[in-house]
Amino acid sequence: MKAYFCLMQNIEAYQKSFISYLEDFTVDKEPKNLYEPINYILKLGGKRLRPVLTLMTTEVFGENSNVAMDAALSVEVFHNFSLVHDDIMDDAPLRRGKETVHEKWDLNTGILSGDAMLIMAYQLFENYEAEIFQALAKLFSKTALEVCEGQQYDVDFETRDDVTIPEYLKMIEYKTAVLVGAAMKMGAIVAKASNEDQNSIYDFGRYLGIAFQLQDDYLDAFGNPETFGKQVGGDILENKKTYLYLKTKELGSPTEQSSLLKTISDDVISDQDKVENIKELFHSSGASEATQEAVKDYTNKAFVVLETLNISNDKKELLRLFGEQLMNRRV
Repeated sequence: MKAYFCLMQNIEAYQKSFISYLEDFTVDKEPKNLYEPINYILKLGGKRLRPVLTLMTTEVFGENSNVAMDAALSVEVFHNFSLVHDDIMDDAPLRRGKETVHEKWDLNTGILSGDAMLIMAYQLFENYEAEIFQALAKLFSKTALEVCEGQQYDVDFETRDDVTIPEYLKMIEYKTAVLVGAAMKMGAIVAKASNEDQNSIYDFGRYLGIAFQLQDDYLDAFGNPETFGKQVGGDILENKKTYLYLKTKELGSPTEQSSLLKTISDDVISDQDKVENIKELFHSSGASEATQEAVKDYTNKAFVVLETLNISNDKKELLRLFGEQLMNRRV
């Protein structure tokens, strides 16, 4: 219990110091119509999970987290850039309960401000010495391209009926997990950890990122609407081929599989009935249980990597607790 409170205090401290740094970054600049949308999306809130991981990892490897602020900020600026462009692609009206950038301004502003954010994310590495700059930029380029690939896979899946579970896992790895891994590896790079430890902490973060997204899939269907922060059943209503959906197709009886496809394509059924009927199929087929098992499996893969790191047992315990918190989250 003591270790848990220590973790929570650490996370809160990282969030506070990061938000303070972010406020100094989001100053008014000209032209207003370029920078106001950038400041708007960056101040919209969120868990700040990725920058917190960068700061935490830097301290895990024995360096003061303050030296990683620019790397952490780069991760957060890039993440929000991807959200601005994702929202345009999805024609989403809301982000974190507020108007999306392209709705509040317009489409062209959303595209241009997003482009500027990608460049600003790169610029932040210029504050590091040449060797660290090069390592950060190389990792960033690789990760940014993978995120784009993941987004394209996601778009492609919308019009495909033959998506496999390995394909889906690859999509969430690229779209979500590689950025979690990169956020942690950046902290290790700034702390000048060994190449072996840099690669291991990347894998630790990548496995946690996959577990995080699978848990998100699960919570989208079975989460508490008051705490989840998004519309419960949103993936079902959008006919997304989530892990739950694919597992129902794999594990369900012929009757359950037929019922799933029929309900998904039913334009007459009410939204509420559609969500409830499909959730019942997720349960009866064993897909919901299989999804929870997959979350545990990927979290445990992260914990296996954790044991190989050249850090103290106290720090391993801190990272283990963090992983357990992600696995058991309900929001």
